[in-house]
Amino acid sequence: MKKALSLISVFLLFSCAELQQVVNQLPNTTTLGNEEIASGLRQALDFGIDKQVSKLIRKDGFFKNEMVKILLPAELQKVDKTLRDIGLGNLADEGLKVLNRAAEDAVKEATPIFVNAVKNITFADAKNILLGGDNAATAYLQNTTEQQLYNKFSPVINNSLSRVGATEVWGNIINKYNSIPLTNNVNPDLTDYVTDEALKGVYTMIAVEEKEIRNKATARTTDLLQRVFALQDR
Repeated sequence: MKKALSLISVFLLFSCAELQQVVNQLPNTTTLGNEEIASGLRQALDFGIDKQVSKLIRKDGFFKNEMVKILLPAELQKVDKTLRDIGLGNLADEGLKVLNRAAEDAVKEATPIFVNAVKNITFADAKNILLGGDNAATAYLQNTTEQQLYNKFSPVINNSLSRVGATEVWGNIINKYNSIPLTNNVNPDLTDYVTDEALKGVYTMIAVEEKEIRNKATARTTDLLQRVFALQDR
């Protein structure tokens, strides 16, 4: 009888050990809290600024990036065409380039504004944003901070337009165009236009990195990103 009990005990001990090994191999299904998920989303947005928005501040960061290149608004497209028609294509080319140069210059100056906006953003329902589309966190950032960022970014753009010579170039362009007979005078608000377009470019590039983190596990280079974005993989 004692021998039988000993055999049973050994069997149970062996079974328990194997059972514990199986349990240890099970995935950790602990639900993350809203604040930890929010921290992961903030980190993804920070990575977007660090890895993608930083590309915009280089020379031609806007001008040679078709995703964010600033084109002329409708009002200035007729100015561009008219200048080319009368042989001033070089001036028209320079006008387009300096708008993009101003955006590149401004983003360099304003990057801390975006970093601060991400740091202070409050995710009301982080889990729903985590389980949303490829750019859900970026879209949330845009919807909740765009007006605030516009107000801070606009004077930076205005200074950059002057610093890169865009104000002078476009003053020359507008004066030449307005002096052409049979044309209606134009007086575009370049600061407003470039501010809007530059902000769109910043959000676009942040979204590029967010999509990368969502869709490629190898892009989740921190423990926090791995834990948070693993939830959306299930």
